[in-house]
Amino acid sequence: MRRVIFNQKGGVGKTSITCNLAAISASRGKRCLAIDLDVQCNTSEYLLGEDFMREENAAEFFKQFITIFTRNREPQKFAHETPYENLFILPASPELATIERELESRHKIFKLRDALITLSEDFDEIYIDTPPALNFYSRAAMIAAEELLIPFDCDSFSRQALNNLLGSVEEIREDHNSELVLKGIVVNQFQAQAKLPTQLIDAMLEDELPVLEPYLSSSVKVKESRQRHKPLVYMASKHKVSEQYAALYDSLSEKQTLASQTAA
Repeated sequence: MRRVIFNQKGGVGKTSITCNLAAISASRGKRCLAIDLDVQCNTSEYLLGEDFMREENAAEFFKQFITIFTRNREPQKFAHETPYENLFILPASPELATIERELESRHKIFKLRDALITLSEDFDEIYIDTPPALNFYSRAAMIAAEELLIPFDCDSFSRQALNNLLGSVEEIREDHNSELVLKGIVVNQFQAQAKLPTQLIDAMLEDELPVLEPYLSSSVKVKESRQRHKPLVYMASKHKVSEQYAALYDSLSEKQTLASQTAA
């Protein structure tokens, strides 16, 4: 299973959702790989700590396709262990920004898909964190993925960004990846006592959009988790938000099982 987490709007929780779902997957005995394609390297720092830079990183992975006379390395060489059992990461690098234009001009957008097909032989689940922009890396991730999760942080600007994103996703489905499934919209930083979040969610449900439950509550514990470089399942497994993440993971797993049974 290859799952991409993407929204063109920044600050909606892509990194937290990527890292915590991947960590739950690993804690359940799945061999799991997180891939960081954001030049900010937030997922890399979350899972590896401040000393997250590695020689074999996402930039080096892509550079081998634009460097003359370079022998391509197996994609497994770019997967690094994290401190957590079963959880691996392909870390990002700020250098991703400097090579993006050349990658795009040379039409290397399918290289990630090819690598992930190979990596799927070694990993049960793959989670891809993306930059908050519809650029080469986010497009490559959606072309490479089987499922898409869209984080939604319950404000009116995010609702407009969601409308724009859905159109972009459909274009990618039509042109490059007809098998990409919008698995659902993950409601993040939810405040049950506020009116606007409920109104926005009701509007999405009326539009028959796949809003996932449970909603992820707003909590300082998530910030503490990132600061300590320790996913919630390992830092505070009994906390409310930790249990919400676990329930969300279980819901996604059930949907995946049902989809597989239907296809069979």
